[in-house]
Amino acid sequence: TIAGRYCFSPAQLWCTIDNRVTRVAWLNRSTILYAGNDKWCLDPRVVLLSNTQTQYSIEIQNVDVYDEGPYTCSVQTDNHPKTSRVHLIVQVSPKIVEISSDISINEGNNISLTCIATGRPEPTVTWRHISPKAVGFVSEDEYLEIQGITREQSGDYECSASNDVAAPVVRRVKVTVNYPPYISEAKGTGVPVGQKGTLQCEASAVPSAEFQWYKDDKRLIEGKKGVKVENRPFLSKLIFFNVSEHDYGNYTCVASNKLGHTNASIMLFELNEPTSSTLLQEVKTTALTPWKGPGAVSEVSNGTSRRAGCVWLLPLLVLHLLLKF
Repeated sequence: TIAGRYCFSPAQLWCTIDNRVTRVAWLNRSTILYAGNDKWCLDPRVVLLSNTQTQYSIEIQNVDVYDEGPYTCSVQTDNHPKTSRVHLIVQVSPKIVEISSDISINEGNNISLTCIATGRPEPTVTWRHISPKAVGFVSEDEYLEIQGITREQSGDYECSASNDVAAPVVRRVKVTVNYPPYISEAKGTGVPVGQKGTLQCEASAVPSAEFQWYKDDKRLIEGKKGVKVENRPFLSKLIFFNVSEHDYGNYTCVASNKLGHTNASIMLFELNEPTSSTLLQEVKTTALTPWKGPGAVSEVSNGTSRRAGCVWLLPLLVLHLLLKF
């Protein structure tokens, strides 16, 4: 009998023989590799493993695809020669030999990604979008075409090549989708005079937006006394350390990149703090208003009512003076 195997490296070929065999040899097509213990080929990768009364085997080390093909074990007995043949199938793990480079493209344009892989058997190539919102494969082919790409389609795209010989090989391509800014949040705020106030402007864009602030068509320059501009990739803050009457009004946040710009109006308005006279008036109103709730006593004289008002007014005035100082 003769046996071989699907193999990557090394490959072992063996014959099962008995004591009737007088001569034995291994051949590759018509080329003799070994005859008995004698090596006939010059290939150093071919070695003799065993030559016993029951088995005759050789090994081909560092197998490559050119070793694939028919191998023959030839034996000579007292009666007649006999040959057996085995076909060596060489398997090669997948390898990605060509893949697209990382790409930056403007929203709305078309892209084409390529992933070329080799292996035996021929590997299956798939593309997948690495994104929490992506489901399944986006392409079961070497080529991935995206028409009118959107910002949601940006991110990493993974090419996988598999043929069950070894673990799949994967490579990634980063796709950056550029788009003009849009302001996602811009809210006005109210601040009392003399307090700290902050206006915020949040914008999404690729590349990141650059921010500018205006008031009455006049740009606010960084370093203006009492005002500071803090810019981050997607957020800009206009900070007033000590708001004055002059600071109140309408401000414009402008976000821009190489693809365009947008703006939003944000209002800084005055927020009045309760004054002492207002608080005192509220206290008097509270103290002198008869209680109309359950259990109230309605039959009281004017003098009793005034005395009751004084009793309620005194602790409230003391509390107000303590809070003020």
